[in-house]
Amino acid sequence: MIERFDTGPRMSEMTIHHGVAYLAGQVPEDTSADIVGQTEQVLQAIDDLLRLAPTDKTHILRAEIFLADMADFAGMNQAWDKWVAKDATPARATVEAKLANPAWKIEIVITAAVP
Repeated sequence: MIERFDTGPRMSEMTIHHGVAYLAGQVPEDTSADIVGQTEQVLQAIDDLLRLAPTDKTHILRAEIFLADMADFAGMNQAWDKWVAKDATPARATVEAKLANPAWKIEIVITAAVP
């Protein structure tokens, strides 16, 4: 069985299958924020979706982070380091990418276990 959350005509924000939650790329809503603010918004959106699963950031298996500009790496890490569970850090990759909206500085894709 596959569960789908916040499903629209193009995509779902999250799907769950066999105890694994797959989140769509999460992006900031307030694009006027700097990289720290945009990252905090995205991390909050991730928390909100994981709560629906129900799971949380301590069960994240993998994080894929897309930055529009690698110059924002330190600022993104500032927000990430305050948020991430210290005893349950996930596998993570960070790359520079051209994002769908030029105002987005960051997009994060999460895969998490659902206990």
